[in-house]
Amino acid sequence: MRQAGTYSGILSGGISGKTGPHSFPLARIKKIMKKSGDDVKMISGEAPIVLSKACELFVEEITRRAWMMTMQGKRRTLHKEDVASAVIATDIFDFLVNLVSERSATSEQEEITTPPAMDLER
Repeated sequence: MRQAGTYSGILSGGISGKTGPHSFPLARIKKIMKKSGDDVKMISGEAPIVLSKACELFVEEITRRAWMMTMQGKRRTLHKEDVASAVIATDIFDFLVNLVSERSATSEQEEITTPPAMDLER
């Protein structure tokens, strides 16, 4: 008889014991996995499920850290700047620093090139 695998808890609904659909679409994850390299030909059914759970945990962690930035700013709405600040302040997210830096530089450039609204109330 086949024994339950290492990831059987994730396969049966995750670590929390919930059952039901996964947070991220498994077909999309599988498609991304196949695009990752020419060497990737076959993907087991468990691999996208494990990556789905990893993505879920990643989003939760980065959101938690971004929310701390929101609270430091004494606000109740999380903004993209909070996510960027969380990425920059956290060593484990160093691989994303260029991404948030490029995006903030792009938005700053748009603000510079966008003419200010004309004041018609004189």
